Amino acid sequence: MTTQLRGVALGLLLLGTGNVVSVYFSVVASDSTVVNQAGLVRGGTQRLVKLEMAGKANDDLIQKLDKKVNGLINGDQELGLPKATDPNFLLKLKQVENAWKTLKQTIIKVRQKSTERNVLLNQSEDLFKLTDETVLAAEKYSQAKVQFLRTIQLAILGITIAILAILLIIVHRITSTFGESIRAIATSSTQIASTLFEQEQTISLQASAVSQTTTTMNKLAASSVQSAQASEASEASARQALLLAEDGAIAIEQTMAEMVTLKDKVGAIASQTLHLSEQTEQIRTIAVLVSELAEQTNMLALKTTVDASRAGDQGKGIGIVAAEVRTLADRSKRSAQEINILVAKIQLAMNSTVIVTQEGTQTAESGIKLSQGTAQTFVGVKNAINNVFLNSQQISLNAKQQLAAVQQVEARMNAINQGAKEITNGIAQVRLTTQHLNEAAQNLKLIV
Repeated sequence: MTTQLRGVALGLLLLGTGNVVSVYFSVVASDSTVVNQAGLVRGGTQRLVKLEMAGKANDDLIQKLDKKVNGLINGDQELGLPKATDPNFLLKLKQVENAWKTLKQTIIKVRQKSTERNVLLNQSEDLFKLTDETVLAAEKYSQAKVQFLRTIQLAILGITIAILAILLIIVHRITSTFGESIRAIATSSTQIASTLFEQEQTISLQASAVSQTTTTMNKLAASSVQSAQASEASEASARQALLLAEDGAIAIEQTMAEMVTLKDKVGAIASQTLHLSEQTEQIRTIAVLVSELAEQTNMLALKTTVDASRAGDQGKGIGIVAAEVRTLADRSKRSAQEINILVAKIQLAMNSTVIVTQEGTQTAESGIKLSQGTAQTFVGVKNAINNVFLNSQQISLNAKQQLAAVQQVEARMNAINQGAKEITNGIAQVRLTTQHLNEAAQNLKLIV
């Protein structure tokens, strides 16, 4: 039985070590690096396009973006990027790589011919969408890995609890067997005490039997010490598990608080974006009004020019002024049309921002619900481990009490050994008592 206890303890040790190793090798720190670098590619391409639109070439930035795109696909130790293996993520990266190559070619054309700027702007928007989808694919892949790691840890926790339950059953069996053996020894000792006065003629034989019994009790005492030590070790393991469960519950609560803060911030961004959209619509309205005024001004200037031509030389000056007014009206109309185009592009970008913020809010809400469920699970685990801890304490106390009782029995057997010289009669009863003691000794040997 002692060997079984040692095997169970070794199993718990190996299981705990395996859990730590699995967590260490399953850490997803590299995934966060991949997401960050993908985000840098997204922001870097937009910055590069802005610089090119402003006529500011930046070849260093192009080289950096080349390195990041290649590192995301093939891996890069300097950037801390592993080689992409997820099929969905790798497909998105290939699309980003192709779009990036096309964008670089367009940049070369823009530097040679500025009329290609609209093409560059459209391609940058397409690349932005692709990089945004790539970041989302990386985040989904990372979340899948984290979920897989959590599943493994929960499975290991279940196995550990099962082993602890087996350990409790074994300890219960030891306790029951010890109780029966001790009762048998106590009964036999009483019988020996009642017949010691009758065994004077067989004192030598009885002294030898009592000496054997004392040796057996010494072995029983040593076994009880080992049982008490095993119970104390079980109690310490349960206490450590309880502390870990409490730390996990605190971490879940902190995660929930951070996700609620994230949800509030995303909501604020959405509100500001909607407000900006309303202001942009006002700009569009003003631009339309300016276009209409320019049209009316153009018509009036045209009419004035006709009237001035009819007036002859006297209306020549008025005709010149009317022509200038028409020119200004045409410019105002074209400016209004350009403003409408820019406003449309801004509204398109803001609509995309609103959609993204709404998705972010939904994701944060889902995360909060998941964290709440996890927190409840941790509370249940904490309560269960607390019960195991309390039971381990009780078992440790019982083992110590049993050890004290065995030591008392051992002391009594030593006293019997000292009084064995006074045994004179009752050899038959002594033999029967010795047989009982031998049977108890055999049971204790089986336990050991």
